[in-house]
Amino acid sequence: MPSLYEKWMYEWETRLTTRDTNRIVRPLEWGLDWAQRWPAFNGQSLNGHAPTSPDQFENYVHELNDRVVANSDQFFSYVTPTDFRLETRKIEIFATGSNASDKAPKGDGIFLRFTSPVQTPYPENDLVNARWFETEGDRAVIILPHWNANGIAYNALGPLLNRFGMSVLRMSKPYHDIRRPTETARSDYAVSPNICRTIDAARQAIVDLRSCIDWLNQQGKTKVAVLGTSLGSCYAFLAAAHDPRLRVCAFNHASTYVADVTWTGQSTRHVREGLERDGLTLEGLRQAWLCISPMAYFEKFARYPKKVLMIHAKYDLTFIPELSRQAIEAFRKHGIDLKDVVLPCGHYTTGETPFKYMDAYHMVRFLAKNL
Repeated sequence: MPSLYEKWMYEWETRLTTRDTNRIVRPLEWGLDWAQRWPAFNGQSLNGHAPTSPDQFENYVHELNDRVVANSDQFFSYVTPTDFRLETRKIEIFATGSNASDKAPKGDGIFLRFTSPVQTPYPENDLVNARWFETEGDRAVIILPHWNANGIAYNALGPLLNRFGMSVLRMSKPYHDIRRPTETARSDYAVSPNICRTIDAARQAIVDLRSCIDWLNQQGKTKVAVLGTSLGSCYAFLAAAHDPRLRVCAFNHASTYVADVTWTGQSTRHVREGLERDGLTLEGLRQAWLCISPMAYFEKFARYPKKVLMIHAKYDLTFIPELSRQAIEAFRKHGIDLKDVVLPCGHYTTGETPFKYMDAYHMVRFLAKNL
């Protein structure tokens, strides 16, 4: 029988994951046009042919994923931007629905802006945006918020980490806050039933993050850590697996396969509905998104020495604990220096009092000690 605390936590978590009413069920799209510009592909057909009917698309995308995983260093490669600049702008919230009542703090902030090395059909998405909190010293942390985070989420960590001698770049992920296309009310294009667009969004996030490291190095910040939450932790893992400069990593809610999270999580029910309705199975989706899933890259992650913090939640209904435990097993199997922490809450309730303070304590303490 579940304890009263467990029942209360699950009910609270469910209320938070169902409060948004603007989630849209979209149809399955393979989105092969998005793959035309990818390195290791470059518009070429696989095995001498391209798919000509819908029943061929799934196998084609599966083969494409195998090629990307085998050539991932090339897939996540990029040319360093040349238009880095700092801008002073008004702080805006860019609400996505559940946080529409939040009020942005008054005043201006300093933002790093540059053109993303990965181009999409959306000009607003291709201008990278990162809030800059500077302090003295050679240490810096790049923060990647969760999926559908608004424009002020995690900003409180900037001044807090500054007190411990770490500068902070809080990066807006592709299709998020100021980068969100005007045609969408949420950051749907980052994870959606459009298979290749979802892959492209992840590739852009990793390339943008690595470009931020380039800029930080130019500023004399030679010790760089990454702190990612939820989808941001997935992106952070992929970047660290392909960039030796990230020696310290904090993963705030982490899992194994993007497909498994999408299939089992409460907050992605609408994505699963569109995929399942059009005939895609969990096994098919796992292979279709293999190239953006951490489980495909643990050997590459382990090739560079790292210190890793992984935080997961005991009552998580979005990244279910079983998947987080599998990720922990993979870290340990590959001999990675890991500290794992279990919070007595869920995925969404991590952002509520008192759990957000527990979460921040573990992240800040780990970064201050190891960076």
